[in-house]
Amino acid sequence: MTLTPLMPDLDLMALAYFLGVIGLYRLVLHYTGLGNRSLVGAVQRQRMAWMTNMSQRENRMLDAVLLGSLSQGNAFFASTAAIAVGGLATTVGSGEKVQAMLERLPYVAPSTSLMWEVKLLLIMVVFIYAFFKFAWGFRLSHYTAIMIGATPLPTAEPALIEAHARRTARLIGIAAEHTNSGLRSFYHAIAAIAWFFHPVLFIAATTWVMLILVRRDFFSRSRRIISEAC
Repeated sequence: MTLTPLMPDLDLMALAYFLGVIGLYRLVLHYTGLGNRSLVGAVQRQRMAWMTNMSQRENRMLDAVLLGSLSQGNAFFASTAAIAVGGLATTVGSGEKVQAMLERLPYVAPSTSLMWEVKLLLIMVVFIYAFFKFAWGFRLSHYTAIMIGATPLPTAEPALIEAHARRTARLIGIAAEHTNSGLRSFYHAIAAIAWFFHPVLFIAATTWVMLILVRRDFFSRSRRIISEAC
């Protein structure tokens, strides 16, 4: 059985483009040197400086408060993703009215009930992925708090202190990677919504979202400011 009877060629091409662009961007960020030149790389260097400064302080209360504030963002977005999944799950199998309303709009491409369910499932998968990313990022924040609490006192051997600070910074960086992946998933979900209207609009929205992400990661004013501080 081929996919063509189940999914029109244009829809299949739009979905392949969506998945391909997302996968390629992740590969570029994580497995090439460009990732170090992005906003993510610049912020990670600041985390290294933060943990180095933290290791020189006897009172780490300020660091714990800062870390707690960061972890609350993961908890909020994880809850938001879970609510979105629940809301989408209620529409599976009963979205005929919404589908009929959308198809009355001009330039909206008609689709079968099966295609409608596929589009819903795609957005659900994106938000489920986001939930797991945010939830794991939240958990890693707890592990980082433990690492901060286990930091040797400033009177310990300097090499031991520096090694622990670097491990702690790398752990925070891993948590941030999961958080960033979850946030990008929210952007991708916005692009996926365009598929309900037309596959060409889906391709255009995917391109638009990726251009926004590329600009913010590599060409934003915030990246320049943070990089200058490194």
